[in-house]
Amino acid sequence: MAQVMTEADWPVLVEVGSRNDGAARLARQAMFVALGIAALTLAAQIKLPVPPSPVPVNLGTFAVLSIGAAYGPRLGLVTILGYMILGALGADIFASSSAENNGLSYMMGASGGYLVGYVLATVLLGALARRGWDRSMGWMALAMLLGNVAIYLPGVAWIQHVIAAGAFDPAAYASVWDQTMVWGVTPYLVGDAMKLALAALLLPSAWKLLGSTRG
Repeated sequence: MAQVMTEADWPVLVEVGSRNDGAARLARQAMFVALGIAALTLAAQIKLPVPPSPVPVNLGTFAVLSIGAAYGPRLGLVTILGYMILGALGADIFASSSAENNGLSYMMGASGGYLVGYVLATVLLGALARRGWDRSMGWMALAMLLGNVAIYLPGVAWIQHVIAAGAFDPAAYASVWDQTMVWGVTPYLVGDAMKLALAALLLPSAWKLLGSTRG
């Protein structure tokens, strides 16, 4: 099992082969931030509507958690905040955003809590990767599970607020909580489990591949 060590003991994936000199390091980090934002944007567009939920199943959570683990907490945070800032400025980069529904108005809608969770999960996965959790499948699976919890908690809390504030349909649901589960939890569980398993396999495999290449 991975041991808790200092930040210097456990580099994250994007730091492999990097140099410490200022200009090259900053250029490399800027490149990864741009690539990360592009990956988040693309992942959000790979989606499957799950009516009646207003939030589609998409690959956003997989991209968020993978970037957090591969980038570490600091670069991961810069990347996810860059993504959020572009979205707040009106860029059509979220899963359900459009020319008519974007920017802060979209971010305050049903998906808003999950976007907050994206930020929390990115930092959490980065911090766990710093402790070597991305080196083994078991620890990585646990890290992904915790990351999903970090996404679901604010996501479900916010969507419950949205429903209670006026979106509750008493003809279709017995309670606000029942509608919250249908809109914000149950459609995503199977997909999230599959994405968790995929990331738990890919990142440790990437480290093994790097080790065998160097060897």
